[in-house]
Amino acid sequence: MTAEVPARAVPGMRGPDVERKRDRARSALVWDVLRKVAAARSAQAGRAVLDIVDVGGGTGGFAVPFAALGHHVTVVDPSPDALAAAQRRAAETQVEVTAVQGEAGELYSLAGAASADLVICHSVLEYVDSPAAAMAAIARVLRPGATVSVLAANAVSAVLQRAVAGRYTEALRLLEEGGAGAGVPRRFTLAGLTSLIEGAGLRAGEAHGIRVFAGLLPAAGADPATADALRALEEAAAGYPPLRDIAARLHVLGHR
Repeated sequence: MTAEVPARAVPGMRGPDVERKRDRARSALVWDVLRKVAAARSAQAGRAVLDIVDVGGGTGGFAVPFAALGHHVTVVDPSPDALAAAQRRAAETQVEVTAVQGEAGELYSLAGAASADLVICHSVLEYVDSPAAAMAAIARVLRPGATVSVLAANAVSAVLQRAVAGRYTEALRLLEEGGAGAGVPRRFTLAGLTSLIEGAGLRAGEAHGIRVFAGLLPAAGADPATADALRALEEAAAGYPPLRDIAARLHVLGHR
């Protein structure tokens, strides 16, 4: 249950140029949105240092960059191995994150009421026993004016990906099932994610599509010469409703 963050966001992170460009094309938008959310929250609360909880944060892909910006960050994840990796990554970056083993549905008992300025919930709702219970627990730890960032797999994209790959029978089955399919991982529509957020007593905010074209064409952006062009295209498409709604992942903000 980890989410990618651009390599440029983590001080000292290394890797081939092509991989960095592919990472930026895939996930830079999410990071940019979260940076803006954090800045707005700091201005609103009058505090430069925020309390951030990354539930299902895995190896710290978002937690460590936020800690590097000076925020207090807690990673909650059921995997002790993932938490250990997050702490190693933090140590390599010379920052600190708090690691807590637990599930999203336990967040209220782990973090406490009204304890967070920002909760990151990426690639989590697909796997939890009850997405509604997880979102309710997240809502309880948000302070007034705080935000949850929800990132989840898109049901519509799953149908399109199979059709583009020539797997028409699978595409038809998923379409008849509403795109979600059976079992886990689950997939969601934008309406479904919005309903979960609002059902927890939060106000649904901005929505973006992540990997609109890269989700349909896995090799897109592999050529360093086209990676920047792909990123520009993805950024332009992310908030354009007809394209946003077919992206591989949906990113929705919820506000307390």
